[in-house]
Amino acid sequence: MTDDEYFGDKEDAASLQAETLLAEGVEDETPPELEILFEDEHLVVIHKPAGLLVHRSYLARKERFFAMQLTRDLVGCHVFPVHRLDRPTSGVLVFAKSSEVARALCEQFEHHQVTKEYIALVRGNMHEAGRLDYALKVELDDVADKKANKDKPAQEAVTDYKPLMNAEIPYSSGRYPSSRFCLINLTPQTGRKHQLRRHMAHLRHPIIGDTTHGDGKQNKFFRSHFEINRLWLIAKSIRFTHPVTLEKMHIETELEQEWLTIFEQFGWDDGLDCSAPMDIA
Repeated sequence: MTDDEYFGDKEDAASLQAETLLAEGVEDETPPELEILFEDEHLVVIHKPAGLLVHRSYLARKERFFAMQLTRDLVGCHVFPVHRLDRPTSGVLVFAKSSEVARALCEQFEHHQVTKEYIALVRGNMHEAGRLDYALKVELDDVADKKANKDKPAQEAVTDYKPLMNAEIPYSSGRYPSSRFCLINLTPQTGRKHQLRRHMAHLRHPIIGDTTHGDGKQNKFFRSHFEINRLWLIAKSIRFTHPVTLEKMHIETELEQEWLTIFEQFGWDDGLDCSAPMDIA
């Protein structure tokens, strides 16, 4: 498993929106659209939209749509998950078309032979790239993990980070007259629950839109000022070895329109080629 590959955040924006719609008796009958980034007889790689669960969960018994089922219907055969993305995280998601291929890919994840790169929008400006080696205690769920050992030692967690672009806008979101943000590349070297979110919070640069580990005032400001409500984290690319052909795979997705809207607001459209996949290798 790599980094932000767990889901079930009951407080994330998409979950709250879904619960509100259900409470009002409104049910969205239209499934989200999935984009296939790669497909052959062994694998299918999709772009998972933000707010979509990978598969069924006890936390989402009322949900109707899941990435696994939608992908199965799209390609016409059963698919097997080999990793996960948090519900509010969008981006590259890999499925196998057989249990054997899934097992082989899972082994690559377990042996740290898979590289995943993320793009995030965080609070504050950052100027230096670095590596954060900061152990994390296991985050336990009150229901699913009620019998788990709560005294388990912290687990090794390592994240590489590289600032890409900084911005400052003349609007106050706290005690300062302006607000600063940074677009950052994140590469997890280990796979702990909410690792990227927790590591960026530890660096005092929380990811915008993170309702669990982020800055509530910043999140509220961002939602109201830009009128976009999401976790600003996307799984941008993945590298692995094809378990059957042994080809070196590098699959990358484009940023959603929401990101490009923010880039324009921040004046980043002149500094980034938004029409093509971002070179973050």
